[in-house]
Formats: sequence, structure tokens, C-alpha cells
Amino acid sequence: MEDRDWVVLQELYKYKNITRTAQALFISQPSLTKRLRHIEKELGVKIVQRGRRGVHFTPQGEYLAKAAKEMLFNLRQIKEQVQNIDDKVAGPLRLGVSNYFTKFKLPGILKAFKSRYPQVEFQVTTGWSREVHQLVYNREVHIGFVRGDYSWPDQKHLLFEEPICIASVETIDLKELPTHPRINYQTESPFQKLMDNWWTENYTEPPLVGMNVDKVDTCREMIINGLGYAIVPRAMLDGVADVNKINITDAAGNPLLRQTWMFYYQESLHLHSVRAFVRFMTDTQE
Repeated sequence: MEDRDWVVLQELYKYKNITRTAQALFISQPSLTKRLRHIEKELGVKIVQRGRRGVHFTPQGEYLAKAAKEMLFNLRQIKEQVQNIDDKVAGPLRLGVSNYFTKFKLPGILKAFKSRYPQVEFQVTTGWSREVHQLVYNREVHIGFVRGDYSWPDQKHLLFEEPICIASVETIDLKELPTHPRINYQTESPFQKLMDNWWTENYTEPPLVGMNVDKVDTCREMIINGLGYAIVPRAMLDGVADVNKINITDAAGNPLLRQTWMFYYQESLHLHSVRAFVRFMTDTQE
């Protein structure tokens, strides 16, 4: 079997659907079906059975799909070790990055690191912090950038602490906040809990929600256009002069902060690219 065959099995087991798997692999459905038949012929077993609701794995197929994850992990490690034999900082660097960090912080960081180590190849996976946390925990990425309070058993560095603020074009008296239209947006559950707790500590009535939007980027544009207020990390409005920002505090008067952490395993530091990147990030924060 070829490397790509293990990828096919892994993705098909994930989606349990020929169409979605073909889309994820950027190949046609006939090509995917042909590849599956080739694998079955080579191994002499039936791997999947097609039904009205997708594909079903046979016992042999279940075994192969679960083995695919281990095979691909081992192949990746072998390639990384081979590229790591020389002393030069080169080869792949797999990063898991939260969506917010990707937009507002990551491009400048990668540009600066790439100028110093041009032979490093970035492989970036973005998503919610909970997803990134899982990626780095399962060693699918070397380093994860996670926002919020997540437990971690190994190495971690606090990179940023951002004040949380009420942002609005209109000048707002916090005592009258429940009477003003609020813009809600989808966010991580720890941050949503932080906002909800702050609200219930300060108000006995629910917020007056004027609109619900899909993400913080959309919320930012709504704020700038004067369509309401929102509770957001202050950094996302850096450089926007016409928006009023009021940092909020807890009951003891301490500022509410959203933290961004860098997570990784100590064992990953034997790779030159990982060690160089960790050093680069920690030196930048000093």
C-alpha cells in the first residue's frame, strides 16, 4: 500500500461518505472508488460496503482504518527525523492556531520567523481553541496557540493577555448598558462563560440583543458602523479611533483578561524547527 492509501482510509472512516471524502481529498468520486477497489484487491479483503446512508466498514476495514492513523503518524515522524539529522533549521513545522490568533497575530509572526529560517515549511491548521487544544494533545501538530483557560500537562508559555472591553461608537454609561442594543457573536465557550458571568454580576436583567452574527470579525464591522455595542478583546479594535472602549473588571476591581497560550510537548524540542520557533516566540515576549 502507498502512503496515500492510508490517507484515503483515514478520511473515508472520518466521513463515512464517498462524496465528502472525495471532496476532502480533492479527487473525483470515480478515482476514490477505483483506489478503494485497488486496496481491496491488493489485500484480498472487503473493506467497505456501500449503503443508502453512506459506507459501512467491514471488520477488516475497521482494523485498517484504525491502523491508518498510527501508520501516518509513524511515516510523518520518520520524515521529520530524516530532515532533522542535519544541524540546520529546516523541514516542516506544524502549528495549530485559533481563528482569532490566525487573523490578528499569526501572519506577522510567520513572516518574521520565515525571514530568519527560510527553509522551514509551515503547515498551519486553524480552528476553535478547543479543536487546537485537541490537535496538539494528540500530537497532530507540534505547537498549539490556544486562547482561554485550558488545562495542559506539559510545556506552556503565556504569550498575551488582552483586556476585555465594552466597544461602541456611541458613548455608553455602563449603568445603562442593558438599554442599549448588543451585538452577539459566536465564540469559545470559556469566553462566553466569562461574558455571561460578568453580566450576571452587574445586571439583574438580560441584555438587549439587537443582532446575532457568525464571528467576531463581523461583529467588529458592526461596531465600527455604529450598529450596537459588544463585549470583545480590546486588541481587535487597535487602531480604530472612532470607537469608545471601556475595559471591564470583576467584582474585586481586577481587569478581565483573555489569555493566549502556546502549548507543546517537551519531547518535540528535539526537532530543530520546533526548538527554534519556541525560542523565537519566548524571546519575542521578553
